[in-house]
Parts: sequence; structure tokens; C-alpha cells
Amino acid sequence: MGRRGPWHLLLSTGGMESIASEQDLTIVVPVFLILLGATATLQVDLLPDKKLLLLPPVNFTIKVTGLAQVLLHWDPNPNREQRNIKLQYHVKINSPQEDEYDTRKTESKYVIPLHEGFTASVRTILENSHSFLASSWVSAELKAPPGAPGTSVVNLTCTTNTAMNNRTHLRPYRVSLLCTWLVGKDAPEDTQYFLYYRYGFWTEECQEYSTDALNRNTACWFPRTFINSKGLEQLAVHVNGSSKHAAIKPLDQLFFLHAIDQVNPPMNVTAEIEGTSLSILWEKPVSAFPVQCFDYELKICNMKNGYFQMEKLTTNKFISKIDDVSTYSIQVRAAVSSTCRMAGNWGEWSQPIYMGGEQKPLAEWFLILLPATICFILLIFSLICRVCHLWTKLFPPVPVPKNNIKDLLVVTNCEKTGSNETEVEIISYVKEPGFEIFENSMF
Repeated sequence: MGRRGPWHLLLSTGGMESIASEQDLTIVVPVFLILLGATATLQVDLLPDKKLLLLPPVNFTIKVTGLAQVLLHWDPNPNREQRNIKLQYHVKINSPQEDEYDTRKTESKYVIPLHEGFTASVRTILENSHSFLASSWVSAELKAPPGAPGTSVVNLTCTTNTAMNNRTHLRPYRVSLLCTWLVGKDAPEDTQYFLYYRYGFWTEECQEYSTDALNRNTACWFPRTFINSKGLEQLAVHVNGSSKHAAIKPLDQLFFLHAIDQVNPPMNVTAEIEGTSLSILWEKPVSAFPVQCFDYELKICNMKNGYFQMEKLTTNKFISKIDDVSTYSIQVRAAVSSTCRMAGNWGEWSQPIYMGGEQKPLAEWFLILLPATICFILLIFSLICRVCHLWTKLFPPVPVPKNNIKDLLVVTNCEKTGSNETEVEIISYVKEPGFEIFENSMF
């Protein structure tokens, strides 16, 4: 065989690669075509048939299951076509407030005030479908309860507060509830209102009412409730009424706990001064929330010049620079942080404590000012009496009684010396029994 150059080797290699490429194409192209056809077939099977008709649900009902709470229930249409498709339902709340959502279930719980009635609709839709396909709507209605306009309560407000629970260690805190309202403008004078609350599965009727001048209930107090101050559920309050002269319309109202919770003041607020440094320390309020769940607002007031220093803090201590002459009042209040629940309102201020210049207690000031005030009043009164002769008019002098002393012995001794004559008269008053001699007639 003859000797071949490099170009013969290159040509030979290129020919082999060309043959291999042709063989690969022969195998890949049919496989690609098969996969493409299978994908198209699968897409056709997955896409809804244009002739597919979704039927609406049946037996749609609305049932009241609690205060301001309803249960929506329906059944799938039994005449639907049995296809390999997934269905879900589109629920629309029409009144009293519009809302809508999707669900896979055939029932749905909904919380809303019911004193104005309730209407809702539901329809069938395809789950996760790019092309929207839905059935017709099916609706149900819950009529408003009877009652004359203007007879329901108005301005219903409620607040909750947390206190220590000494009865059990399982629930170290108890939550109280206070609700107040005004009588409806068209409510008869004999109207009487009754309040209920629901939290979760618990419902309670009020037992402690406050009344107005006509003995109508206008406030309610629950010293102990089933409310969980750390819970996320809404508090439902229902107030109905009765009267011999008109049907009283009820009222439902929902409250978020973070919006009505009255946070307690921080406990054990203390302060000390070292030179010109004021150190303030306090403890978290009485609450089911832990220490890290509170924000604080500190107020330092200079009593000398009226200057206020306000500080927002996330810790329970603060150090400030002060002068060594002024007196300072210190107060702290708290709020639950948004990291633990939705942000609410600030609580009440703690009782002020005073630091700095010597601050006399109120009792000591009272003991000092009371005698000074009495002395001042007496001085003014005496001056008025002196100027206006008021004392003489109020207390005139008592006249002196006359004494008839019959037996007086007067001894007169006369002495005459030389040419000068001196007469000395000595008068002696002898008091006999039964007579009283007044030497001084002025009182």
C-alpha cells in the first residue's frame, strides 16, 4: 500500500463523522416526531372540550350557626359529565358587604353581621384552567330579622382588658369585656336591651348591666370571658331588645381584638439619680404576651420649665441626662408590638413618679397650708371687725347692776397741824352678808 498524506487522514475522518451524523439523524427525527405527536394528543385531551357544559351546584343553603356567622352549603350537580377534570367553586357574597373567593369544598363558613340580612351566590368553575369556563350562578338569601327602624342600639363600643387570674394556674390571665351603647332614637321608653358575645365556639349572655334614668340597659360588664387575648379571631357582639309597643331591631358588630384591647400600664416603674444621670426601669404590663412583644413610650417632664421629653423604646430601661436642680415626673405606657399581633392602641400611662428636687408629699403640703389659711382668714376678720366696729355691734357691753349697800361705815379723821389744815378722808366699805361688792365695773 502506498503511503498516504495527512489530507487523506482528514478526508477519511470527515467521511466517518458524516456517516455517524446521518445515522443519528435517522434515529432522532422519528423519536422527535413521536414525542411531538404524543404531546399534541395529550394537550388535546387536557384542554376542555368546547362542547363541555359545566352545571351549577344544587341544594345551595345558608344556615346561621352562631352570632354573626353562617354556613354556606351546596352539592355538586349530579348530572355533570364524568370526565377527567377537576372542579372547584366560586363563591360570591352579595350583601351586606361584597366579597368573593374560590374553594374546592362544598361548604364554607363565613363571619359577617346579619342584622341587615345576607345573600350569596355560588357557581362551578374549572380548577387551574387557562381558559375560563364557569356554570351559571345559583343564589340563596337570609332575610333580615324583623324590627322597627331606629329602635336598635347605636354607638356600640367594646373594650377588653387583661388581669391576673388567681383561680387557676392553667390560665394565669383572664380577659374582661366592657360594652356600652346608646338607646335608639325611636325606641319606646319601655325598651330593654340584652347583649351577647361570641368568641370562637363560646357564646355568653351578659349578666351585669348598667342602666340609664329610665332603667334601660346601656352598658354591660363581663368580669371573666372565654376571650383569648392572643387569638386572631374576631369578637362578635349581638344586641337585641324587647318592648310592648314596637319590635326592636337587633344589631350585630364585629371587633378585632387588637383594636379594642386596653393594654395595662407597665408595672413597678422605678428611677434613681446618680449625679446628672437619670436611670429608669420598669416591668412589662399584666398580659399574656411575653416581654419581647411590647413597645414602650416614655414621658419625662421637667416640672421647673415644663419641658417634655418623649422616647419610643423596645426595651424596659432608659438613661437620660438631667440637671441637678429641677424636679422631673416620669410616666411610661405600653403597646403590643406588631411582631406579635396587628398593631393596636397605646395603653394607659403609669402613675407619675417624681425625681430630682425635694418634692413634698400632698399630705405634708396640706398640713402646712391649712393653718396658714386659717390664720389669714382670722386676721382679715379681725381687721374688718376693728374697722367697722362689728364686734361692738355683735357683742354690746353688759350694763353694770346697781348695789344698794345700806350699812356703810364712814370714818373720817381730820387732822389739823399748825396753820396748814390737811383733811384726810378714809372711807371703808364693809361687806355684810348677803351683799356683793364690785370693785371693778368693767368686763
